[in-house]
Amino acid sequence: MQTHRLRKHADYQLVYKSGRKQFAKHIGYFYALRPPLGPNGKPTRSDTVGPRIGLTVPKALGNAVIRNRIKRRMREVVRHALPLLTSPADVILHPRRSTLDLDFLALQREVSVIFRAVQAALDRAASLKQP
Repeated sequence: MQTHRLRKHADYQLVYKSGRKQFAKHIGYFYALRPPLGPNGKPTRSDTVGPRIGLTVPKALGNAVIRNRIKRRMREVVRHALPLLTSPADVILHPRRSTLDLDFLALQREVSVIFRAVQAALDRAASLKQP
């Protein structure tokens, strides 16, 4: 079974350090193409072939109940939009508090737009690297 979750703190830090930061209306996001080799020259420890998605919901958004509700909504939206990403990329979504009150379809649309933009950016970067 393949998992598309970003789990390790070091992986989050790598995306923050080497990735790009963008903003949508209700969600900030970071993304980076996952290199086949890690910084030590060894293959990366990820068994996931496709994208990995991480969520960060800070304590500033509310208590644990509110943060968990935001995470549950985001996980469901990501599950539906995941096929839009095909590159081996790591994406971190950083929702704002407004995602809690946002209509589910609007949230789904926003995440779909984000994933399409990330995929397009990765495709452009790949086409520039090829001779």
